[in-house]
Amino acid sequence: MNEKKEFASYLKSQIGEDFSLEQIESLIEKPKQLHQGDLAFPCFQLAKIYKTSPAEIAYRLSASSLPSLFSKVETVGGYVNVFLDKKSAAAYLITNILKEQENYGSHLIGKNKTIVFDLSSPNIAKPFSMGHLRSTVIGSSFALISEKCGYDTVKINYIGDWGTQFGKLISAYLRWGKEERVKENPIPELTTLYVRFHEEADKDPSLNDEGRKWFKKLEDGDPEASQLWVWFKEVSLNAFQKIYELLGVEFDSYNGEAFFNDKMDATVKELTDKNLLELSDGAQIVSVGEDIPPCLIKKTDGATLYATRDLTAAIYRKNTYDFDQAFYVVGHEQSLHFEQVKRVLTKMGYDWSKNMHHVPFGLILQDGKKMSTRKGRTVLLETVLLDAIQLAENNIREKNPALLEVDEVARQVGVGAVIFHDLKNEKGNDVEFSLEQMLKFEGDTGPYVQYTAARIQTLLNKGPFNGQIPDEFSIAEESWEMISVLNDFPLIVQNAFLRKEPSIISKYILKLSHKFNHFYGSVKILNSDKTAERLALCASIQIVLKEGLRLLGIQTPKQM
Repeated sequence: MNEKKEFASYLKSQIGEDFSLEQIESLIEKPKQLHQGDLAFPCFQLAKIYKTSPAEIAYRLSASSLPSLFSKVETVGGYVNVFLDKKSAAAYLITNILKEQENYGSHLIGKNKTIVFDLSSPNIAKPFSMGHLRSTVIGSSFALISEKCGYDTVKINYIGDWGTQFGKLISAYLRWGKEERVKENPIPELTTLYVRFHEEADKDPSLNDEGRKWFKKLEDGDPEASQLWVWFKEVSLNAFQKIYELLGVEFDSYNGEAFFNDKMDATVKELTDKNLLELSDGAQIVSVGEDIPPCLIKKTDGATLYATRDLTAAIYRKNTYDFDQAFYVVGHEQSLHFEQVKRVLTKMGYDWSKNMHHVPFGLILQDGKKMSTRKGRTVLLETVLLDAIQLAENNIREKNPALLEVDEVARQVGVGAVIFHDLKNEKGNDVEFSLEQMLKFEGDTGPYVQYTAARIQTLLNKGPFNGQIPDEFSIAEESWEMISVLNDFPLIVQNAFLRKEPSIISKYILKLSHKFNHFYGSVKILNSDKTAERLALCASIQIVLKEGLRLLGIQTPKQM
């Protein structure tokens, strides 16, 4: 419905030229309580212009005839409150949702524009831990929301396949590793070696120098180092792919840090040619302002750094994808790094760097502490997903033993529980890892929303509902609450994109599920003189729930 525009036009016809239509529309609010109306316009800014009380202005604005979409107007405390005509508004909205199906709530604000996403980015030779879940699911959901807003997206898994840590791992393998053990159980064995290296280095710091030397050899193309690195990478990517298949996450590119090894010299040369490089204690840096430290481009031994590769990657991505915006979905701890990179790109003359945005998020904590592979304090994501799927299967077999395709439904519910547990939290907050909370199948959880959608499907099957839209609607108060929430979905999608916040979608579909389940428990839906209109409403709710779950990267079982 375009009720906001209709209301703004109604007000504009009386206000005149003092406020533009866009200004008026931006001031329109939605009252917190339904009894206060469906839309409200505060008159306080007008009162300053006309030197008249807000209440008097509200009274004047309410005097004209309302558009047909509205049933009445009231003035309360300097506000003009309007009420939608419930029957016509409900008929319009439900008809629109049933016709548009999953396209309901879409926008065209990103038409012919491209966003590049940098997300997930696990390190090779390390397990895919719960610590990487947030970047993966937040980034994937944000990309889906962006596509819903009309953008083309490019999802890049910037694999961590380069850096000093690989020199340390090579050193650890050559000291203590066994080829047959790595072949038999690659990731756990490589992780054990990596943890041991740091334990031993705490006792003998010279091991760190040895690790750095092996990384320099790797950079210089040493055959032994290169062969081990390729092997570590292959076994890691195979293990990661199993996780991504479980999560239902796909990428357009797996170009990791190593992809830019032969491209960084051009970046360093460009920095040199533009007189941006400075020497500092033997290292090469770029000054980026007095308020933050300089950006380190090359170490004293000539080895490149993360910033060198990120600068090169940004230039490559702009040249390859000609992005309008680029989002780096990476934890809070990298905020300084991305600010340095953006400032260097700006000094290089790349104005497009202003369209690069860091999308930070909080940590997943274990007993209040950050998870750490090097300290052996990690929880494997694959283990969590498989445990969730098994628990879902147990619950399903107990509650619905006749259900077909139990394995597939259990996968959808178990994985959905893990994803929703993350995405129901605002991304900036830390999330305490709790398998018990994550796998609850009641309350504010993914399975609760999935079950609500499945319950609606059962109603539609029993109805049966054939997609027919009733000629008339007689809307009760319980129905109107849900219609009001359904009407918010397009704005919810837009806000989730603008705020880069998938939790807005999560909270919305939880609210809609709560409203429906209250409606389900208090109103007779089947075998009623209002069955047709109530089933049409139920079908509309299911469409929005399924689409909301999809935007989070969660599938919707037909039965549970």
